[in-house]
Amino acid sequence: MSKLRILYAATEIDPFLQTTKVAEMLRRLPASMQEMGCEIRIFVPRFGIINERKNRLHEVVRLSGINIAVGDDEKPLVIKVASIPTAKLQVYFIDNEDYFHRKSALVDKNDKFYADNDERAIFFCKGVLETVKKLGWSPNIVHCSDWMTGLIPLYLKTTYKKDPVFKDAKSVFSIYNNEFNDKFEGNILEKAKMLDIDDQMLASLKSADFSGFIKMGMEYADTVVRSDEDFSENMNGMFHEYALNHKLSQVATDENLHSSYLALYNELAN
Repeated sequence: MSKLRILYAATEIDPFLQTTKVAEMLRRLPASMQEMGCEIRIFVPRFGIINERKNRLHEVVRLSGINIAVGDDEKPLVIKVASIPTAKLQVYFIDNEDYFHRKSALVDKNDKFYADNDERAIFFCKGVLETVKKLGWSPNIVHCSDWMTGLIPLYLKTTYKKDPVFKDAKSVFSIYNNEFNDKFEGNILEKAKMLDIDDQMLASLKSADFSGFIKMGMEYADTVVRSDEDFSENMNGMFHEYALNHKLSQVATDENLHSSYLALYNELAN
Protein backbone atom coordinates (compact mmCIF):
# COMPACT_ATOMS: atom_id res chain seq x y z
CA MET A 1 0.00 0.00 0.00
CA SER A 2 1.34 3.45 -0.96
CA LYS A 3 1.98 6.09 1.67
CA LEU A 4 -0.88 8.31 2.74
CA ARG A 5 -0.15 11.80 1.38
CA ILE A 6 -1.36 14.65 3.60
CA LEU A 7 -1.33 18.34 2.72
CA TYR A 8 -1.59 20.73 5.67
CA ALA A 9 -2.65 24.36 5.19
CA ALA A 10 -2.92 26.70 8.17
CA THR A 11 -2.36 30.25 9.35
CA GLU A 12 0.80 29.60 11.36
CA ILE A 13 3.29 27.01 12.56
CA ASP A 14 5.71 26.85 15.47
CA PRO A 15 8.64 27.78 15.56
CA PHE A 16 8.20 30.34 12.74
CA LEU A 17 5.12 32.06 14.17
CA GLN A 18 3.03 31.21 17.21
CA THR A 19 0.08 33.36 18.24
CA THR A 20 -2.66 30.72 18.67
CA LYS A 21 -3.17 26.99 19.27
CA VAL A 22 -2.99 26.42 15.52
CA ALA A 23 0.79 26.89 15.50
CA GLU A 24 1.43 24.17 18.07
CA MET A 25 -1.00 21.73 16.47
CA LEU A 26 0.58 22.19 13.05
CA ARG A 27 4.01 21.65 14.51
CA ARG A 28 3.14 18.37 16.23
CA LEU A 29 0.49 16.67 14.08
CA PRO A 30 2.34 16.55 10.72
CA ALA A 31 5.53 15.39 12.47
CA SER A 32 3.63 12.51 14.10
CA MET A 33 1.97 11.58 10.81
CA GLN A 34 5.38 11.50 9.14
CA GLU A 35 6.69 9.23 11.89
CA MET A 36 3.70 6.96 11.22
CA GLY A 37 4.73 6.61 7.58
CA CYS A 38 2.75 9.39 5.87
CA GLU A 39 4.11 11.78 3.24
CA ILE A 40 3.65 15.41 4.30
CA ARG A 41 3.52 18.89 2.76
CA ILE A 42 2.87 21.99 4.91
CA PHE A 43 1.76 25.46 3.72
CA VAL A 44 1.42 28.69 5.71
CA PRO A 45 1.37 32.42 4.80
CA ARG A 46 4.74 34.17 4.95
CA PHE A 47 3.64 36.94 7.31
CA GLY A 48 6.21 39.75 7.57
CA ILE A 49 6.64 39.08 11.28
CA ILE A 50 8.54 35.89 10.32
CA ASN A 51 12.26 36.63 10.24
CA GLU A 52 13.60 35.19 6.99
CA ARG A 53 17.28 35.31 7.88
CA LYS A 54 16.87 33.83 11.36
CA ASN A 55 14.58 31.06 10.08
CA ARG A 56 16.60 30.47 6.89
CA LEU A 57 13.78 30.94 4.43
CA HIS A 58 14.75 30.89 0.79
CA GLU A 59 12.80 31.33 -2.42
CA VAL A 60 12.00 28.35 -4.64
CA VAL A 61 12.29 30.01 -8.04
CA ARG A 62 10.86 27.07 -10.01
CA LEU A 63 7.61 27.28 -7.99
CA SER A 64 7.37 31.08 -7.93
CA GLY A 65 6.10 33.36 -10.67
CA ILE A 66 2.49 32.23 -11.03
CA ASN A 67 -0.04 35.09 -11.03
CA ILE A 68 -2.97 34.62 -8.64
CA ALA A 69 -6.23 36.42 -9.41
CA VAL A 70 -8.06 38.13 -6.55
CA GLY A 71 -11.06 39.82 -8.15
CA ASP A 72 -9.81 41.96 -11.02
CA ASP A 73 -6.26 42.05 -9.68
CA GLU A 74 -3.52 39.57 -10.42
CA LYS A 75 -0.62 39.34 -8.04
CA PRO A 76 2.61 37.33 -8.37
CA LEU A 77 3.03 34.33 -6.12
CA VAL A 78 6.37 33.81 -4.41
CA ILE A 79 7.14 30.48 -2.72
CA LYS A 80 9.70 30.22 0.05
CA VAL A 81 10.75 27.18 2.05
CA ALA A 82 12.42 26.45 5.36
CA SER A 83 12.97 23.37 7.48
CA ILE A 84 11.76 22.85 11.02
CA PRO A 85 15.04 22.57 12.94
CA THR A 86 14.11 19.60 15.13
CA ALA A 87 12.14 17.63 12.54
CA LYS A 88 12.70 16.41 9.01
CA LEU A 89 9.86 18.58 7.79
CA GLN A 90 9.89 21.32 5.19
CA VAL A 91 7.45 24.21 5.33
CA TYR A 92 6.27 26.08 2.22
CA PHE A 93 5.51 29.78 2.69
CA ILE A 94 3.04 31.59 0.44
CA ASP A 95 4.37 35.10 -0.14
CA ASN A 96 3.53 38.26 -2.02
CA GLU A 97 5.01 41.72 -1.53
CA ASP A 98 1.65 43.57 -1.40
CA TYR A 99 -0.06 41.14 0.98
CA PHE A 100 2.59 39.83 3.34
CA HIS A 101 5.49 42.28 3.65
CA ARG A 102 4.16 43.85 6.83
CA LYS A 103 5.64 43.70 10.29
CA SER A 104 2.61 41.98 11.78
CA ALA A 105 0.13 39.24 10.89
CA LEU A 106 -3.56 40.29 10.85
CA VAL A 107 -3.56 43.67 12.63
CA ASP A 108 -1.40 46.79 12.28
CA LYS A 109 0.67 48.51 14.98
CA ASN A 110 -2.50 50.23 16.26
CA ASP A 111 -4.22 46.85 16.60
CA LYS A 112 -6.45 47.67 13.63
CA PHE A 113 -7.58 44.75 11.47
CA TYR A 114 -6.07 44.92 7.97
CA ALA A 115 -8.82 45.87 5.51
CA ASP A 116 -7.55 43.39 2.92
CA ASN A 117 -7.32 40.33 5.18
CA ASP A 118 -10.01 38.69 3.04
CA GLU A 119 -7.87 39.17 -0.08
CA ARG A 120 -4.83 37.79 1.74
CA ALA A 121 -6.84 34.69 2.70
CA ILE A 122 -8.12 34.21 -0.86
CA PHE A 123 -4.61 34.64 -2.27
CA PHE A 124 -3.31 32.10 0.24
CA CYS A 125 -5.98 29.48 -0.56
CA LYS A 126 -5.49 29.80 -4.31
CA GLY A 127 -1.71 29.97 -3.95
CA VAL A 128 -1.55 26.71 -1.97
CA LEU A 129 -3.48 24.76 -4.60
CA GLU A 130 -1.60 26.26 -7.54
CA THR A 131 1.74 25.43 -5.90
CA VAL A 132 0.75 21.84 -5.14
CA LYS A 133 -0.39 21.53 -8.75
CA LYS A 134 3.01 22.79 -9.91
CA LEU A 135 4.72 20.31 -7.59
CA GLY A 136 2.70 17.53 -9.25
CA TRP A 137 2.15 15.97 -5.83
CA SER A 138 -1.29 14.40 -5.31
CA PRO A 139 -2.58 14.56 -1.74
CA ASN A 140 -5.06 12.00 -0.39
CA ILE A 141 -6.00 14.39 2.43
CA VAL A 142 -6.02 18.19 2.49
CA HIS A 143 -6.23 19.27 6.13
CA CYS A 144 -7.19 22.94 6.44
CA SER A 145 -6.92 24.70 9.80
CA ASP A 146 -8.44 28.04 10.83
CA TRP A 147 -10.57 30.61 8.98
CA MET A 148 -7.93 31.68 6.47
CA THR A 149 -8.06 28.26 4.78
CA GLY A 150 -11.87 28.17 4.59
CA LEU A 151 -12.10 28.42 0.80
CA ILE A 152 -9.78 25.51 -0.02
CA PRO A 153 -12.53 22.83 0.38
CA LEU A 154 -14.75 24.79 -2.04
CA TYR A 155 -11.97 25.11 -4.62
CA LEU A 156 -11.25 21.38 -4.37
CA LYS A 157 -14.93 20.58 -5.06
CA THR A 158 -15.16 22.95 -8.04
CA THR A 159 -12.24 24.50 -9.95
CA TYR A 160 -9.74 21.73 -9.13
CA LYS A 161 -12.14 18.78 -9.07
CA LYS A 162 -11.08 17.39 -12.45
CA ASP A 163 -7.39 18.13 -12.04
CA PRO A 164 -5.42 14.83 -11.86
CA VAL A 165 -3.44 16.16 -8.87
CA PHE A 166 -6.58 16.66 -6.76
CA LYS A 167 -9.11 14.19 -8.17
CA ASP A 168 -8.87 11.84 -5.17
CA ALA A 169 -8.30 14.48 -2.47
CA LYS A 170 -10.58 14.59 0.57
CA SER A 171 -10.65 17.65 2.81
CA VAL A 172 -10.68 18.11 6.58
CA PHE A 173 -11.52 21.52 8.05
CA SER A 174 -10.41 22.23 11.63
CA ILE A 175 -12.04 25.18 13.38
CA TYR A 176 -10.28 27.15 16.13
CA ASN A 177 -11.54 29.85 18.44
CA ASN A 178 -9.79 32.71 16.64
CA GLU A 179 -12.98 34.68 16.08
CA PHE A 180 -12.87 38.40 15.24
CA ASN A 181 -15.69 40.94 14.86
CA ASP A 182 -14.28 42.91 11.94
CA LYS A 183 -16.02 43.04 8.56
CA PHE A 184 -14.32 42.78 5.17
CA GLU A 185 -14.72 45.52 2.58
CA GLY A 186 -15.60 45.41 -1.12
CA ASN A 187 -17.20 42.63 -3.16
CA ILE A 188 -15.85 39.53 -1.44
CA LEU A 189 -17.76 37.17 -3.75
CA GLU A 190 -16.06 38.59 -6.84
CA LYS A 191 -12.66 38.34 -5.15
CA ALA A 192 -13.15 34.68 -4.21
CA LYS A 193 -14.51 33.45 -7.53
CA MET A 194 -12.72 30.91 -9.71
CA LEU A 195 -13.71 28.67 -12.61
CA ASP A 196 -16.95 26.70 -12.07
CA ILE A 197 -18.01 28.83 -9.07
CA ASP A 198 -21.15 30.96 -9.05
CA ASP A 199 -22.61 33.40 -6.51
CA GLN A 200 -24.90 30.80 -4.99
CA MET A 201 -21.93 28.61 -4.02
CA LEU A 202 -20.40 31.59 -2.25
CA ALA A 203 -23.60 32.68 -0.47
CA SER A 204 -22.17 32.02 3.00
CA LEU A 205 -19.44 34.59 2.32
CA LYS A 206 -21.96 37.42 1.99
CA SER A 207 -21.67 38.14 5.72
CA ALA A 208 -18.09 39.30 4.87
CA ASP A 209 -16.70 38.24 8.25
CA PHE A 210 -15.08 35.43 10.22
CA SER A 211 -18.19 33.27 10.25
CA GLY A 212 -18.48 33.55 6.45
CA PHE A 213 -15.12 31.86 5.94
CA ILE A 214 -15.92 29.25 8.62
CA LYS A 215 -19.29 28.45 7.01
CA MET A 216 -17.63 28.00 3.62
CA GLY A 217 -15.14 25.53 5.07
CA MET A 218 -17.88 23.62 6.89
CA GLU A 219 -20.11 23.53 3.83
CA TYR A 220 -17.58 22.07 1.40
CA ALA A 221 -15.14 20.04 3.50
CA ASP A 222 -15.56 16.27 3.61
CA THR A 223 -15.43 16.43 7.39
CA VAL A 224 -15.17 19.09 10.09
CA VAL A 225 -13.20 18.95 13.34
CA ARG A 226 -13.88 21.35 16.20
CA SER A 227 -10.88 22.20 18.36
CA ASP A 228 -11.04 21.60 22.10
CA GLU A 229 -11.68 25.24 23.03
CA ASP A 230 -14.55 27.37 24.32
CA PHE A 231 -16.46 29.04 21.49
CA SER A 232 -18.86 31.98 21.39
CA GLU A 233 -22.63 31.56 21.36
CA ASN A 234 -22.61 32.46 17.67
CA MET A 235 -20.05 29.75 16.85
CA ASN A 236 -21.79 27.14 19.01
CA GLY A 237 -24.97 27.92 17.08
CA MET A 238 -23.12 27.27 13.80
CA PHE A 239 -21.81 23.95 15.10
CA HIS A 240 -25.30 22.94 16.19
CA GLU A 241 -26.77 23.84 12.80
CA TYR A 242 -24.03 21.92 11.00
CA ALA A 243 -24.52 18.84 13.20
CA LEU A 244 -28.20 18.62 12.20
CA ASN A 245 -27.24 17.45 8.70
CA HIS A 246 -23.58 16.43 9.00
CA LYS A 247 -21.28 14.60 11.32
CA LEU A 248 -18.68 16.55 13.27
CA SER A 249 -15.63 14.31 13.40
CA GLN A 250 -14.43 13.48 16.88
CA VAL A 251 -10.73 13.11 17.60
CA ALA A 252 -9.19 12.18 20.91
CA THR A 253 -7.91 15.05 23.06
CA ASP A 254 -5.42 12.94 25.02
CA GLU A 255 -2.30 10.94 24.14
CA ASN A 256 -4.33 9.18 21.43
CA LEU A 257 -4.84 12.40 19.47
CA HIS A 258 -2.45 11.61 16.64
CA SER A 259 -3.50 7.99 16.12
CA SER A 260 -7.10 9.26 16.20
CA TYR A 261 -6.31 11.66 13.35
CA LEU A 262 -4.58 8.92 11.37
CA ALA A 263 -7.70 6.75 11.68
CA LEU A 264 -9.82 9.68 10.44
CA TYR A 265 -7.52 10.28 7.47
CA ASN A 266 -7.55 6.60 6.50
CA GLU A 267 -11.33 6.45 6.78
CA LEU A 268 -11.67 9.42 4.40
CA ALA A 269 -9.03 8.19 1.94
CA ASN A 270 -10.49 4.69 1.57
